[in-house]
Amino acid sequence: MDPATSVFNGLKKSGIDLITTVPCANLKEVILMLEDDPDIKHVPVTREEEGVGICAGAWMGGGKTAMLMQNSGLGNSINALASLNQLYGIPLLMIMNHLGVEGEPICAQVPMGELTTRLLDALVIPYLIPDDHDAEQTIHRAWNLATAENKPVAVLLDIPFWEGA
Repeated sequence: MDPATSVFNGLKKSGIDLITTVPCANLKEVILMLEDDPDIKHVPVTREEEGVGICAGAWMGGGKTAMLMQNSGLGNSINALASLNQLYGIPLLMIMNHLGVEGEPICAQVPMGELTTRLLDALVIPYLIPDDHDAEQTIHRAWNLATAENKPVAVLLDIPFWEGA
């Protein structure tokens, strides 16, 4: 199964019904699948903290939410994650394209790539890193963890994941 389909199937298996997205080349196929699915409300956003707020509101209204983003946007969303989701116990599944790690051709992505897991640790946000054959299950496990602990959980999709390595 290709990586985009595996990610999409993990979201569907988890019952996610609202997803905010920030444009991302590696996530574009998943985003196209979301747009074609009548059971999922897709809300494109321009900044990650906007997506955090929309997902929090949807969750309060009974929705199951996720956000697709690049790890570089984690810095943009730290305040919203800490002062909204963490403070009020709001689960959020964050699917992050993890740039700046092994195989990264763009040097400007490397600093945030190296800091991503440390920032998640500092925020006490659990993260899971699937390989190319278990993304569907990992995403479902991450959603279950987010709802069990009432907190954000990240799934980091690195460059080898997208290459099927």
